[in-house]
Amino acid sequence: MSVQGFAELHGHGRARRQAGFTLVELMIAVAIVGILAAIAYPAYDDSVRKGRRAQAKADLVELAQRAERFYTLNNTYAGFWGSVPSGDKRSPRTGNAFYLLERSSGDTDANAFTLSATPTGAQVADSGCGTLSINQAGVRSISGSMEPARCW
Repeated sequence: MSVQGFAELHGHGRARRQAGFTLVELMIAVAIVGILAAIAYPAYDDSVRKGRRAQAKADLVELAQRAERFYTLNNTYAGFWGSVPSGDKRSPRTGNAFYLLERSSGDTDANAFTLSATPTGAQVADSGCGTLSINQAGVRSISGSMEPARCW
């Protein structure tokens, strides 16, 4: 056996290429992940805000339906808000509240009501829509700068 054959047999002689990534390849991959994260996170955050807003809208409409049932039975809206359990005056009803639900006109108006969902906590960042409101006629409004149709 020749010396060259012996060296090749035992892994000596030629330099073997190491498996794995170079530092440059790793830095390029990290940069790409960083760019994707910078684009994706704001979109995710906006989606979460829209989901919380959808829950608040559903809770407001449900409370408006309860108010109408109360009116049907009592021929007045006065006293309705007092009949709503305190746990139902927030959205969502369990976990962290992102909207506080309230009757804007107090609980004394017998012929009208306006229910509002005011953002709180992390949902305050949803300033384009702001406070969502609905009244006894079903008129929906917002306090923010966006078109009400985009928020409702």
